[in-house]
Amino acid sequence: MAGRDLTLGDGYYDLSVDVGIVSSGSLWSNTDVAYDVALGGIPFIYAINDARPYLRQTAPFRKDQFDNSAEPGEQSLAGWWVRSQSSFHSGTGINFYDPLTNDENGHYRFADSKGVNVWDKGKVTLLNSCTLGHITTGALRSNKRSNQSSRSIQWDGSPGVLVHDEFDVDKISYTGVETHFINYNAGVDSAVFAICDDGTTAYWLTNNVSSGKLEMLKKSLMLDYTTAGTSMLTSPGIVITNAVMEYVKERIVACINNEIYELSTASTGLGTPVYTHPTSTHIYSSIAASGSAIYVAGFNGIQSSIQKFTLASNGAMPVLSAAVVAVEMPIGEIIHKISYYLGYMIIGTNKGVRIADVSDQDGSIKYGPLTVETTQPCYDFTFSNRFVWCATGVDGEPGIIRIDLGNELETLRFAYANDVYFPGITGRQTTSCAFLDSTDELAFTTSAITAGTRVTNKAKTSGIVTLTTLTAHGLVVGDGVWIEGVTAVSGSVFNSTTTTFAVASVPTTTTFTYALAGADVASTAVTATTAKANLPGGIYIESSTELMSTGYLTTGKIRYSTLEPKNFKRLLARGNFDNGTLTLETVDKDGTIYDHITYEAGVTAVEVGTLQPETPQEYVSYRFAFTRNSTDATKGPIFEGWQAKSTIATPRQRVVQFPVFCFDVETDRYNVQVGYEGRADARLRALEAVEENGDVVVWQDLTTGESRQCVIEQVTYSRMTPPDKRFDGQGGVIEIRIRTV
Repeated sequence: MAGRDLTLGDGYYDLSVDVGIVSSGSLWSNTDVAYDVALGGIPFIYAINDARPYLRQTAPFRKDQFDNSAEPGEQSLAGWWVRSQSSFHSGTGINFYDPLTNDENGHYRFADSKGVNVWDKGKVTLLNSCTLGHITTGALRSNKRSNQSSRSIQWDGSPGVLVHDEFDVDKISYTGVETHFINYNAGVDSAVFAICDDGTTAYWLTNNVSSGKLEMLKKSLMLDYTTAGTSMLTSPGIVITNAVMEYVKERIVACINNEIYELSTASTGLGTPVYTHPTSTHIYSSIAASGSAIYVAGFNGIQSSIQKFTLASNGAMPVLSAAVVAVEMPIGEIIHKISYYLGYMIIGTNKGVRIADVSDQDGSIKYGPLTVETTQPCYDFTFSNRFVWCATGVDGEPGIIRIDLGNELETLRFAYANDVYFPGITGRQTTSCAFLDSTDELAFTTSAITAGTRVTNKAKTSGIVTLTTLTAHGLVVGDGVWIEGVTAVSGSVFNSTTTTFAVASVPTTTTFTYALAGADVASTAVTATTAKANLPGGIYIESSTELMSTGYLTTGKIRYSTLEPKNFKRLLARGNFDNGTLTLETVDKDGTIYDHITYEAGVTAVEVGTLQPETPQEYVSYRFAFTRNSTDATKGPIFEGWQAKSTIATPRQRVVQFPVFCFDVETDRYNVQVGYEGRADARLRALEAVEENGDVVVWQDLTTGESRQCVIEQVTYSRMTPPDKRFDGQGGVIEIRIRTV
């Protein structure tokens, strides 16, 4: 056969077309010659026979794994991709529950919970329920501070809490009985700005009604509101606008306006301040003490800090001309509460809660990142064992969260989870918390909401009170209402243990009506400056025996550390479900919840098929919904762990192996001849060049019309004699193995 110019070709044999000198993503389209297959734009004719079959099989999609852990684990199981969890004591806060989180920081954490106790290793149970004991009427102050505070106390052998709520201070026993301790009247008396106690006596700061100036009083915790407080001292030169006080290191430290004082429990005069802040608008918010120092926290605008007082050799707080600043917070983060416990400083801010190390030598403070970010400021703490309870609210409802100081997940970040809460109330901020003295029951408060509604008159007939307001009030039927400054109505009910006001008819823009038991009261005019409508908050008491009616726990997102889609098909939970129910649910990426099965008495906790969501998912979460016993409110389900199984849903790859002819001259199935001398070698080298760079190429089966992207895994060339007269010149057969992608 005559030689050809391999560079230029000619009209019948154009190398750039016939050999495929094109990009790897090019497609081949038959024209004169009916080629059978093309790879990267290079066409061939099949050389299939019994000795050289066309092979097609599923590519391996699961690799073997070696389990080198101390104990047999999920990677030891064949067939399924498995994830499981047998304890939840490292708290909430993870997003993805991946195999790489199989340590204390991740393997025992979850995404979210509400109404359940996760702190016992190896089990989850319902938390105790709460009851609304009494209303609170103090809204948040204009300086952003709370009007409520709670203190664990004991009187006459009765454990309880001392709850301060703006004008009033009450003792709440562990049984929920309220004893009025201080009853000041809004619109008549000054508020209680701050209160503390030394275990037997309470001390508080107010403005004297007669003089309008500072007054400090005290009274035994054994007494009630019928005994007036004993005036300790007055200071005619000071009018309190803000105050905070604590009994620490056997003394009272009081921050009044922008000045700090040190007082004994027998002081008769205010004395000289130990420090005066240079900014008159500085707001002091909290006081605490460690082994070596006393700390005061405060803020001015958007700047907040903690000041430190190291005691002098005689045990007194030194008089300072310049503050020793122990902590400066990031701009915009405001400190509302500091407490010292187990060697840590707990810092509550408008952003959440931080934990700080405190030096035993000089009292210096090193704080960590936010352990938990909250939607409302953290106003208060209480402590027991290794735990800190924080007044932050739970998902917008009255409640508290719990931090485990015994489980440090990373430097100065600790395990936490939602704790007890009261469902169905929104819009109020949780402002204080305390234990009922020696009991394990918690009490917490919420602030009232000032509706901004001024009241002009009232009239009560047939048990109904109608109030005319100056502005729209935004109240709805069922809202609780407390009318500040209307003594004849609100004063008689505010101190009741059984009655609160409730909006009884749909409010208009000028009036609303609420039901109130009792004798009729004649119409009374009140001034707009003294009377306004508020939505009360509450004092909530944890039950010692009764459980929450429901609760849930949601796992982190399960994705196996890969973005590939999976078929989540099996789910199993373990525990004791004889005293309540546990519903197993899947949550998809859009937040849609699918119920699968409910375990209860008489229903075996079997592995269940999770048929929904029906389509493969990159990840899912599992949600476990708890319901307490329907007849015994003290009993509920015990959840001990879960296990899920899935399979990879990535489209399966195919391995295809086929032989093709590669001769100088070839004839297609329609006897159309193509070729020239040297063509076989050029085509082989072009194919090897595509294979060599590992690029993804297009494979076309021109006999079936199938076209897919692939990589070339192997090219095997066998040089041989042309099989018949249809093929001529140099060449042979190429065995090609590809893997689709």
